[in-house]
This record gives sequence, structure tokens and C-alpha cells, in this order.
Amino acid sequence: MIDFYTWPTPNCRKVSILLEELAVPYNVHSIDINEGAQNTPEFLAINPNNKVPAIVDRDTGIALFESGAILLYLAEKHGKFLPNDLLAKAEVTQWLMWQMGGLGPMAGQTHHFVKNNPGKAPYAEDRFKTEVARLYRVLDQQLGGQDYICGDYSIADMASWPWVSRHEWHQINLADYPNVRAWYRRILARGAVQKGYHVPVYTTDIPAG
Repeated sequence: MIDFYTWPTPNCRKVSILLEELAVPYNVHSIDINEGAQNTPEFLAINPNNKVPAIVDRDTGIALFESGAILLYLAEKHGKFLPNDLLAKAEVTQWLMWQMGGLGPMAGQTHHFVKNNPGKAPYAEDRFKTEVARLYRVLDQQLGGQDYICGDYSIADMASWPWVSRHEWHQINLADYPNVRAWYRRILARGAVQKGYHVPVYTTDIPAG
């Protein structure tokens, strides 16, 4: 049993999608970050970095934060969505880190400046919009001729897809990135993805792309 501490954010949706794909039992604990629930002593005992997501694995007693670390842990524990072959595993890990170090942070800054605070910092808006567009081009190139980022469906896809689901927030038209759009729709068709997207609560319909 997994205790899953979450809120409707792209980083949290990565984990809920993987949990649904693995079909492992988990308890949902909603951490309302708008109300400061991530700063309570109870949550800080699990994640001293006061961010969601976080998990506690009751089977092992392990508590983990950082979405990429959680994806790697769960995939390795259950032997799914992360290859055993050394080179294939390295490729999936590499693209997971690409999302963690690139797509996620740059998209998050685009949300802050472009969507939530337009007109306040034109330089920042231009900088992050330009970088996000570059990252979409990188992803589009990687997806050329294959269905998923590393060939087979993996945690690399689950890490990036929730961020791309906010493409409208990035002022990105997926029609300009046909390989990304096909990949996005392919993953959207998965039942586990649709279910995982709405954990812990329904907020909006999933963008169709």
C-alpha cells in the first residue's frame, strides 16, 4: 500500500498516472498547496522540502519526495515501465532527467510569467516562452518515427505528458509539433492516464490537444 500525498499539478499527475498504470493500491492524501497544507509539521516530517508529491511505501517504510525519484522507485520496485537492459534504462533515465531539469522547470516559469502575471516582466515572458518552444521542438524531433519517447511506453512519457497537457498555458499550438500531438493523443487514450489525471480531485476536462 502506498500513501500518496498530492494535489492537481503536473508533477503530482506523473505519479498518479504511474500508480494507475501499475494498478497498485494507494491511499490519496490531498495536500492543498493553496492553503499551505504543505507546510504543516505532519507533511514536513514526510517531505522536509515542503513540496508535493510525496509517498510513503508501507511495504518498505520508505518515504520519498521529488517526482522523478518516486517514478524511478516505483518502476524499479514493480519491474514495469523502466527497462532492465543497461542502455535502454539509461535512455529512459536520460529523458526523465530532461523533463525534470528542462521541460518541467521552464514550463513552470512560463506558467508564472506568461499565464499568471502577463505584462509584468516582458523579458522573462519572452525568455521562457522561447525556451519552452525549443523544448517542444526537441521532443517533437525525438518522437519522429516512434510512438513513445524511448520507443516503448515508459516513465519518461509519464513524466513529460502532464506538462504537455498544459500546452495552452505555454501558448503552444500542438499542430506545430505533429509528433508531439500524436504522442499526446496516444497517451491520452489510455484509461490509466485519464483516471490518474483526476487524482485527487477533478478540476477541468483534460485538454484534447
